[in-house]
Parts: sequence; C-alpha cells; structure tokens
Amino acid sequence: MSTVRLSSKGQIVIPKTIRDRHHWHEGQVLEIIETDNGLVLQGGKIFPQTLLEDLAGRLKYDGKAKTLDEMEAAIAKGAREKVENDRR
Repeated sequence: MSTVRLSSKGQIVIPKTIRDRHHWHEGQVLEIIETDNGLVLQGGKIFPQTLLEDLAGRLKYDGKAKTLDEMEAAIAKGAREKVENDRR
C-alpha cells in the first residue's frame, strides 16, 4: 500500500509504479468517485459517450445485404479463430 501527502494546494502525487500500471500519463484526465468507503480514482473516458444512432449510416457497404445465417456463420468462424489463436 502506498501513501501520499496532500499539498497546501490540495494536490497529491500518484506513485510512478501505480501510474505505469494504469498507463496514466501527464495531462491524463482522471475521474474521482466518492463512495461511502472513500474515494475511487479511475482514468477518465478517452472518447465521449456515443450512441448507436449517432453512428448509423456512417459506414458504407455497397455489397448485397447479408442474411442472418451468413452473419451467424461469420461470428462463429471469428470465435473459432480467436480460440485457436489464444491456444498458440
């Protein structure tokens, strides 16, 4: 467990080992969540929240529409390939 000291400006220094472990860097946005047990510090979101409706129609596809069977077969193939690659 690491300890830190609060400065007169209300600042703390997060130990380098913790910053490295969480891939936090200078200028990183962090979120502070207050709980009944204390504070939780987590890396802020890199991208703003996006809804599916915001993206619909952005990716163009000129081919013939795929059937559900074709989509399910492609998903199954991708899953099998991932399992095979993970075993290597």
